[in-house]
Order: sequence, then structure tokens, then C-alpha cells
Amino acid sequence: MENWRTGSRSSQVYVLCVLLVAATACFVAAWVAFDVTPSAVWFVLLLLGVLVLRSVPLALLSCALLVGATAVAVHDGAYGGRVVTSLVLLALCVLLVVQQSTQQRSGLPAALSEPMLAQLRDRLQAQGRVPTLPSPWRSQSAMLTSHGSRYAGDFLVADLRQDRELEMVLVDVCGKGVTVGPQALQFAGALGGLVGALPPDALMRAANTFLLRQDSDESFATAVHLLVDLTSGDYTITSAGHPPVLHWAAELAQWDVDNARGTALGVVPDPELHASTGTLAPGEALMFYTDGVIETRGRDLDDGITWLRDVATHRVLTRGFDGVARSILRDVPRGDDDRAVLVLERISR
Repeated sequence: MENWRTGSRSSQVYVLCVLLVAATACFVAAWVAFDVTPSAVWFVLLLLGVLVLRSVPLALLSCALLVGATAVAVHDGAYGGRVVTSLVLLALCVLLVVQQSTQQRSGLPAALSEPMLAQLRDRLQAQGRVPTLPSPWRSQSAMLTSHGSRYAGDFLVADLRQDRELEMVLVDVCGKGVTVGPQALQFAGALGGLVGALPPDALMRAANTFLLRQDSDESFATAVHLLVDLTSGDYTITSAGHPPVLHWAAELAQWDVDNARGTALGVVPDPELHASTGTLAPGEALMFYTDGVIETRGRDLDDGITWLRDVATHRVLTRGFDGVARSILRDVPRGDDDRAVLVLERISR
């Protein structure tokens, strides 16, 4: 028998038969000893069906349970208030379950569709983890979603080639939390196939074209792309409507604002993209973040950037770079937007 977790037709038939056998056993037990058979057993079988059955077999099981429970009550002549209430509740639950199962757009029961979606999310998020970097490079990142779920509009895509060249894209998709999760997952998958295959400008324009093809008035995102040579420290930053990157200047002990600018992706067919270049010397770092870190009520973006520079400067001067990304997020006032911070550091030898 094919594994029931596949959700195939044969596995659904098998699971339905098992549950019907269990329902028959409960029916016989209740028919023989109605007083000692709890009515909750019908609800338990219905709940199991919700977890493992598609809409059609679930409807068959639900009808069988309702008919069985009613037949037992009529046979025993149990017309008391508790029995009638239980039957009414069971009928109501059956209606709700059948109606909800028909709305299951994945075509799979809850116990199968949720793991499938979670696996897709985990696979796409895995490509967003910055690979282990060769000495003297180090990275750290931290992310908080707006409502505590694991689906967010902020995500990272990263690629390390031959321990010599690091490429990263930090993206903030329009929207917040769970509502933007599917769009962010789709966009992350598309970017994952582009990173490493196209130069920065061409990659950002291809991503822009992808978003323009989406049938939605809110399919746009801000993004910042980094390409850095880990041997020389030379880097190129390409921004598309994203908050400016901060560059830690070790000699001045301050965070300077990078001048890469551009138009958000998914807005116009030919966005303006103005890249910046530089060299990351030993002891220096680059900080990338999303607007949820700097934008709060009563504070505009410029004031938010100033706040972030002050907080990050104090943190680095007092305790160094260890844990700076998470420390910054802890200091961000709670809001209704996703928040992400990424720091790339070239350690002093």
C-alpha cells in the first residue's frame, strides 16, 4: 500500500477504509452498550478524518458518522437533552468540516498540506542563509516577523562561489507577515535561480520583469544586491528603492551612508539603478536592513537612519560586532512591519 502521506487516491481509499472500520466498531459498541459508549468517539473520528482525508472521502466519512450516531440514538430510544444536543453538534460539525474541506485549495488534507508548505518554505529559506565564509570574513543576520509567524515579506538570497566571491540580495516585499508570505516565497524561488547566473544590474532588471508579470497591483519590492570579492574586499552595491547600506569606517569609528540608489522593483518597466563601489578594509563592515528597522510612527526614514547609526555605533564601540544584528533588532520599537538586519564584516588580522 502506498504511504498515506502521499495523499494519492489509493492511500486515501486505504485511510478511509480504516476509519470506516473504526466507525463500524464504535457503532457496534454503542448499539450493544449505549450507556457506556461516550458520544465523543464520533467527534474523535471526525477530527481524524479532517487531518488525513481529502474533501470527497471526508464527506463520506462524515455522513457515515452522522448516520451511525443517529441510528444508535434512535435504536436505544435516547431522546434526552444531552443526546439530542450531541447529535445537533455533530451535524453542525459535519457541515462545517465538509464546507471547509471544499475550500482547501491545495487539494490535500491539513496533515499533508501544512508539512508540504513548511518544506517549501524551509527549502527556500535555506538558500537565504549566508554560507560559512573563509577567514577573515564573517556575517551575521537577524529577522523578526511582524506577527510572530515564520512567513515574512523580508528574505535573503545568498551564494558563495569558490570561496572567492559572495553575492547576496536582501529583499523587502510589499506587505506584512502571513499575507505576503506566498508572494515572498515565490519571489525568493525566482531570485534563487538568478543569483550567480546574471551580473548585478541584469539580475535586478530580470527580477523587476518577474514582478511586473504578476497579476497584482501590489507586486513590488525593494531590494539591495551585494557582490564582493573576498580576496581584495572590492564590492558593488546595487539598490532598488531599498534603505541605504551603512559602511563602518574603522578609522573614523562611524557608520557612513552608502550612495547606491534606485527605483523599487515591480513599479516601472525600466527602473533606475545607480550602483556604488568600494573596498572593505580589515576592521570594516557593511550593514543591510529593511525599512521595518528604521520606520516607525512619528519618525521619518532620515531620522530612522540617524537613530540606527547612533545605536549601531554605540554597540560596536562598546561590545564589538559580535551579536550586533540581534542587538539592534532588540532595540527597534515594536511595530507592524517585518524587520531584518544583515552585517558583513572583514575582521582585522
